[in-house]
Amino acid sequence: SIYHIFKKKSTEAVVSTQSTGELVEALIRSLNNDPRVATNACWAFTSLAESAYEHAKSLCGDNEEGPQTYILSGCFKTIIDQLLATTVRPDATQNNLRSAAYEAIMELLKSSPRDCYVTVQETTVTIIATLQDLLHRQSNASQKDNNYTDLQTLLCATLSCVIRKMQQGDAIQIADTVMSAFLIMMSSNEQSSDVQEDALMAVGTVIEVTGKHFGKYMDSLWPYLVASLQNHVEYSVCAAAVGIVSDLCRTFGAEIANLSDKLMELLIAALSDGAMHQSVKPAILSTFGDIAMAIGPLFAKYLQVVIHILQQASVATVDKNDFDMWEYFNELREGILEAYSGIVQGLQGEEPSANQLETLKPYLQIILTLIISVAEDRDKSDNLTSVACGLLGDIVVCYGGSIKSALQQDGLASLLAQGRKSRIAKTKSVAQWASKEMKKIGAL
Repeated sequence: SIYHIFKKKSTEAVVSTQSTGELVEALIRSLNNDPRVATNACWAFTSLAESAYEHAKSLCGDNEEGPQTYILSGCFKTIIDQLLATTVRPDATQNNLRSAAYEAIMELLKSSPRDCYVTVQETTVTIIATLQDLLHRQSNASQKDNNYTDLQTLLCATLSCVIRKMQQGDAIQIADTVMSAFLIMMSSNEQSSDVQEDALMAVGTVIEVTGKHFGKYMDSLWPYLVASLQNHVEYSVCAAAVGIVSDLCRTFGAEIANLSDKLMELLIAALSDGAMHQSVKPAILSTFGDIAMAIGPLFAKYLQVVIHILQQASVATVDKNDFDMWEYFNELREGILEAYSGIVQGLQGEEPSANQLETLKPYLQIILTLIISVAEDRDKSDNLTSVACGLLGDIVVCYGGSIKSALQQDGLASLLAQGRKSRIAKTKSVAQWASKEMKKIGAL
């Protein structure tokens, strides 16, 4: 089949030849074939788009943001138009055709060079119009239709993808319309966790791209955010809402201080609920660090409660032979370390007069003991090593020589040595930075 021609290795060869135009034409013809063949053509386009972009990126200079053009630029609009037409075929629900077509559109948008930006903008308008039409039809429907739900999730994901590709000014221009649609989705789909989750994730993208302009939507979003954080049963919705809290912290910084009491209350309640799915907990712990980074020394009022929670989470143990539980255990410890890192940096603040680092000092040995336990774990993930090195570096920078003796522990030096030997560039870089900070104060 055509799909097999475009498996990754084949595609990399294809994108550097002159035959791409003929192959694209063949794939477009296949989109008009029966659903099974058309679905394979969609997957082929997904693979082709990814590889074409990677090939173009490999030719870019180090200082370039991304490719200006690539081998699909000349037919990019045609491919998008044909895939959009495929999504509305009467038989698009067969063989996952509609889903495959939207997946291909998303990959094309995500992996598009700068000279395709006009088509990205046009596609945004088309997707918004399709979503608005769907919401209108759904509001007039006499009963729930799963096809509506499935299509909403696909449109949400596609819209997220296209907004992420947009320039901030253009994203701001469409933000009112987009947010209106997402809020309607959250209000009219109370029974559909998939739609709630996708709408929240799409809102996160809007926050990321529009920045502080998003403030105008906070009053409208707030009740849905609160309800989602309280939705402990449909944990994927709660997890998406936790992601929104992190997005808001990174975007608005100290401006979220007036919301922090309620947010902390909601996050602690979620952690305390025994029925809450464990997969959400690492993200919640990490979000404590995001809140601390955002509101700075004001976080001191939550310190005692949060340290107690982090200590409790730190003593968890799992069976190393259970891969899923071991993976979760690594994620849990990453969340704990990220929380501590955010707290250390947040309590330091930007103004020396407001510094609240002394409030954390009684707990430093607890934190260092946790870092050493990570160092001693031979089966830890590389990312956990990176996060632990980052936290150690933050502690050194914030406290300096005043805690030199506490830092002169073999376990800490061992962790940094492990990080410096990592094959992952990020881990190696973080470990080298933390080692340099330790040497500055004579602790290494």
